[in-house]
Amino acid sequence: MSKIKIVKQQKFGTFLGVYLPSLLTILGLIMYLRFGWVVGNMGLPMTILIVLLASSITFITGLSASAIATNIKVGIGGEYYLVSRSLGIEPGGAIGIPLYLCRTLSITFYSFGLAEALIMFWPSNWGEVPQNAVQLIAVGVIVIVTLLSGKSAKLVLKAQVPILILVILSFIALAIGVFSHPLKSPEWTPSYRTAPEGFWYVFAVFFPAVTGFTAGIGMSGDLKDPANSIPKGTLGAVVTGAILYMIIPVLLSITVILNIDQLADPNLGVGTWTKIAFLGGLLIYPAVLGAILSSAFGSVLAGPRVLQALALDGLAPKFLTKLSKSGQPAIATWVSGAIALAAVMLGNLNTIAQYVSVLFLTLYVAINLSAAIEQLVKEPSYRPRIKVPWWISMIGALGAIWVMYLVNPYACVFALVLEASLFAYLKSKSLEQQWGDATSGIWINLSRYALLQLNKKKLLSRNWRPFMLLFSSDITSRIQLVKLAAALGQNRGILTISKLIFDKNISASDREEMQIEMLNKLEKNRVEAFCEVNPVDNLNEGILSVSRSHGVGALKTNTVIFGWSEESKNQISQLKIIRELALLNKNIILVRFNENFNTKQQYKKIDLWWGGREKNGDLMLLFAYLLKLNKQWSNAEITIRSAVNTVEEHDNLKKGIIALLPEAKVNANVEITIKNGDSFIDILHSKSKNADLVFVGLAHPKEGMQQKFSETIEEMSTGLKTTVFVQNNGMTDSVPILLKEIK
Repeated sequence: MSKIKIVKQQKFGTFLGVYLPSLLTILGLIMYLRFGWVVGNMGLPMTILIVLLASSITFITGLSASAIATNIKVGIGGEYYLVSRSLGIEPGGAIGIPLYLCRTLSITFYSFGLAEALIMFWPSNWGEVPQNAVQLIAVGVIVIVTLLSGKSAKLVLKAQVPILILVILSFIALAIGVFSHPLKSPEWTPSYRTAPEGFWYVFAVFFPAVTGFTAGIGMSGDLKDPANSIPKGTLGAVVTGAILYMIIPVLLSITVILNIDQLADPNLGVGTWTKIAFLGGLLIYPAVLGAILSSAFGSVLAGPRVLQALALDGLAPKFLTKLSKSGQPAIATWVSGAIALAAVMLGNLNTIAQYVSVLFLTLYVAINLSAAIEQLVKEPSYRPRIKVPWWISMIGALGAIWVMYLVNPYACVFALVLEASLFAYLKSKSLEQQWGDATSGIWINLSRYALLQLNKKKLLSRNWRPFMLLFSSDITSRIQLVKLAAALGQNRGILTISKLIFDKNISASDREEMQIEMLNKLEKNRVEAFCEVNPVDNLNEGILSVSRSHGVGALKTNTVIFGWSEESKNQISQLKIIRELALLNKNIILVRFNENFNTKQQYKKIDLWWGGREKNGDLMLLFAYLLKLNKQWSNAEITIRSAVNTVEEHDNLKKGIIALLPEAKVNANVEITIKNGDSFIDILHSKSKNADLVFVGLAHPKEGMQQKFSETIEEMSTGLKTTVFVQNNGMTDSVPILLKEIK
């Protein structure tokens, strides 16, 4: 008996799993490199304002992420998981794929940064620094962090504890250095000494210092209680970072060790801290190196988990979901490490860095939009423990978009175009989604609103559209009829295909399975329509019952479509049903095919026969117009035909039709035939035998005359390619107010 291999995955709590990686990513390299420069250019009040503005965007995004996380059972994939489960698999994939690439490239960025920092300690007695030293050290860093991450996430996360201690010691050293010397009054007004571009330029340079707070969210699948840990850890890290970021500029502003011009020097970098801090760089440099290493750890942990989640959802190869014995996404980690190593060959990544930053910001936009949409849609299932007003989340989204533009307008456009292209591609793949999302709720809300608004209005002839119902036991065998019905609606109406099942005990799951099968067949044939399965007692009563009640509000079915049966017994039954449907004011379309109806073919000729005794001409002309909107029928020529007894009738009828065609806004030829003793059927066959489709009015069969009526239909349609019999029972004063007044 084979043993089942059980992979035991280490789970983490709030501090180690979320708070620590998020805080250390916030307290990163930018804090050491750029804070002095910001204070030197902006003065203390404006620096505090920049910190508050930047932290507000991250705090709102943290709130939005927390709201989503407390509403669902969070799985692997962090931010991708939150967005995809809220907006759907296509928007999620459009965000998740760039997110993974950004996280992976970030491993390379931070490895380069660490390598460049380490080069500063190159002993002079070793000679000159080798030309490729930075790249070689970066490769070594990538290999080490990848191996550690692939081996154990716990080991990597615990390694961040001493890094946090180093960062705390650097703060203490800075404070001791400031207060061990005389103090001065802060600079209160901006000087823009080395930043003549102004406030928003400085803001854009500083903003990356507050990002990275989603590093903990990226560990969502490795948390004991994600719904509890993500809000506490993320918001705690953002608030802690904001408080420290408001203390640092105060310390830098009141020290006498560096004057305002020295602080504004963009080349001073980490020197701002080392010149002020107690013991100089002794406690600062280890903290800087640790901050860079911590950011690399955060990327190498989160990136593979996004890739694993993409694979689980079918957006990446399934083998990437494989876990190691310790529960780590091993293959995804090795693949990520390989990509990061390949990126080393690109050399200087400064330009790409801006594009990566902007792509990260699109993630913040997506998270905020997700929370706002969830709140607006008000799905009954959306019950988060943390409730964020939709307008707050929207402010966060707009703020992130504004920062994207400030960082790099070209990168902003590139990011939006890239993700829009990914969304369009994923949408075209018709991916199967196994979860509900807020976008469905949006359409439900819009549909509800639209139906309620329609309910307040009286729909007149100008608003008439074909809401068609077609009964079919098998779509494949009736595909010609289905395609013609879809063409007659041509995206202006609604087509529903109903499958009647003579088993009222059928289970809901079986009905759903049949409906999915019907939809798959339609998709295969590139037909858009609704499908439903209706249990009934018998065919006739079932058709009448479904037709009578089908639809909602103003979108009630107004037209029922039948394919003409080839069996005499069924023909009589069809005509009886048609008679009953006419009493329900349902328009009838009865189709007989004598040639294959091919939607790929280019059709050239449509004939429309007007009899003049009923109002079928209006409806036939409207359907002919809709048919011509199809690409296959766009070049077809419509000919309105009729047969009369006298020359006088010929002249009056032709003159009347030609006069009314401009009002109908339909281009058509008019040909009136004088019978001269010939029967209508003979004239019909003579004139329309080459027409691709022939519209003929369908009279109302009298009770007991169905047999004779069916014989007439057989006789009329025999010899024609495709005949469409039309009976107008509900549309009065149609858009082309045509022919009805012509006697």
